[in-house]
Amino acid sequence: MGTVSQFHQSLRPPAHRIESEEEAISTARDLAAAFRHQASERDINRILPFAELDALSVSGLTAIAVPPDHEGLDVSNALLAEIVAIIAEGDASIGEALENHFCALETLRTRAAEDLKASLFARVLLGDRFSAATFTDGAELTAEGPGYRLSGRTRQAAGILFADWIAAAATAPPSRPVTLYLARDDEGVQVVDDWDGFGQRTNGSATAIVATLHLNADAIAPAPSSGYSTGISLGLLLKAGVSLGIARAAWSDLMTAIGDPSATVLPRIGERAIRIEATAAALERAGRKLDIAQVNPVEAAMADAHFSASAAAILAGETALDTANALFELAGETSAGIGLNLDRHWRNARIHALSLPREKLVHTAGEYMSKVGGA
Repeated sequence: MGTVSQFHQSLRPPAHRIESEEEAISTARDLAAAFRHQASERDINRILPFAELDALSVSGLTAIAVPPDHEGLDVSNALLAEIVAIIAEGDASIGEALENHFCALETLRTRAAEDLKASLFARVLLGDRFSAATFTDGAELTAEGPGYRLSGRTRQAAGILFADWIAAAATAPPSRPVTLYLARDDEGVQVVDDWDGFGQRTNGSATAIVATLHLNADAIAPAPSSGYSTGISLGLLLKAGVSLGIARAAWSDLMTAIGDPSATVLPRIGERAIRIEATAAALERAGRKLDIAQVNPVEAAMADAHFSASAAAILAGETALDTANALFELAGETSAGIGLNLDRHWRNARIHALSLPREKLVHTAGEYMSKVGGA
């Protein structure tokens, strides 16, 4: 911990081009099954899943959010959330890195100039990965020739260790919110592996540090101007996807642990199964609303999408924690063995929930519903 990580040099072959939503789902399930085999070992020993992330890139799955205008696949947001959930069920940390990657691509789609979009989406189609981050308040971005001079550090963000590009929020003078697109292997960018959380231990969270870096003006895009931006709503939806994946993983291990359940246990099992199904339905509904907001980005549609995505994220986080708790409550002492490492589901759910601004979302939901007057 606390050492500067070397950029992961890989000789990835060109990424496969996924042609349909059905192929995307099938690919995700195959990858998740492979990721599941050593997910517990990676968690126990904090073995970072570089090979697994490369497999994700080569499969073409990281490119399914590239818009059709840039030769990508036109996928629904509900599908994106389900893909993240499937991957997170196999390994929650890999799911979180994919969540952050897709969020960065949505900001690129909605805010960047056409030349920047064309350049970076072409890289995504080849298998490059992104991580979204935010520079701390002490960062400096000052005008320098045709561009800017940057120095500062980002907050910890999932996936930076695996990223080829960092999409970092910052403030340009005098007080203009922007997104900076930094090449991860630039000599001026150092990435510090400083994540020591007790859950999501291999999600690639790290801090990017820039001493002095010249940044061309064409590598900067305006930040989203609305609190209901589709990028924010997609982030909530995909966060819900990770939580749903954690819940499903805990559920699978619960069913394995209890074997043939007794009649007294069946109702409690059924209650958890219903909650997981209801959570999946909430994600699908939020995804449909986000589809509408992306096609017609008026304030009303974006606010409605944000409300449903908030509801899905809160519900999914609660479902993940409840299912992880139920694993021990229903399976009993046999589930508590250190070697089984079943507590990782609770640890993952608890840590992942920390990044959700629940109170803010609940307050915003209250304001929204008081204005629209109904569900």
